[in-house]
Amino acid sequence: SQCRLVLDEGLKSPYPKNEQLLIQDFQHSILPTQYEEVVSGQDSLIIGLAWSWVHARGQNLSGVLVIMDKGKPPWWDEAVEFLKQDELLGEVVKQYPDGSLEGKGELFETTIRSIVGQQISVIASDAIWGRLVTMLNKPTPENVLKFTEQELASCGLTRPKASYIYGLARDSETLLDQDWENMTDEEIKQHLVKFRGIGPWTAEMMLMFSFMRPDIFSIGDIGLVKAVKILVPSAESKESIEKIAERWSPYRTAASWYLWRMIDPVPVGY
Repeated sequence: SQCRLVLDEGLKSPYPKNEQLLIQDFQHSILPTQYEEVVSGQDSLIIGLAWSWVHARGQNLSGVLVIMDKGKPPWWDEAVEFLKQDELLGEVVKQYPDGSLEGKGELFETTIRSIVGQQISVIASDAIWGRLVTMLNKPTPENVLKFTEQELASCGLTRPKASYIYGLARDSETLLDQDWENMTDEEIKQHLVKFRGIGPWTAEMMLMFSFMRPDIFSIGDIGLVKAVKILVPSAESKESIEKIAERWSPYRTAASWYLWRMIDPVPVGY
């Protein structure tokens, strides 16, 4: 008999229209098999979306978002217990028992939010980001390209930042279509910094907040440098600060989150 995917009657798809079309393509492409399998509508949609993503690789990604993990990283609780034992950072960790680094789930959104936050305070970054999201409705490459660089800048972005964001939207296929899971931290960073607007700091924020890699420390982040100097006043050079940060490996990402809390009461997020 033919393999059937039976949708629950009246089920409303949680996926955008473009993804529904890809799922329909998947359902129509199923070959006859000797088994008949009936699955729920939700399972059908999940299977279809997974299939469509695999087959979308190498194609135009303007309508397909790269979805990363959301919420608290799976390694976070272990990192907190590790850092509580540290003589320098342990008391800081204990002061903030609630909250964690939070993955937003969408790589392009994290990328442009990191650019918005370059060299400005968390509060200023949040304000500009709010205006930009209001303009775009959803921060996707295709929505960015509906506006001019001047219109993007009207949200409070500098002209260079507006240009960077527009350029990344235009080049989103090359930016996003990578085998991320099989790339090292350094390989991801070297890929990202090829694009205008993405320097080492922005790439490191992406590694932390989108890829949620556990052992990232950004020596180019002013807040992190300032926090380490509070803990160790004798630390003057970048080399000495990086040496101190090594004590928090393999969880330097979590350590960074707590170091930021020493400087700014608003949790950092991109």
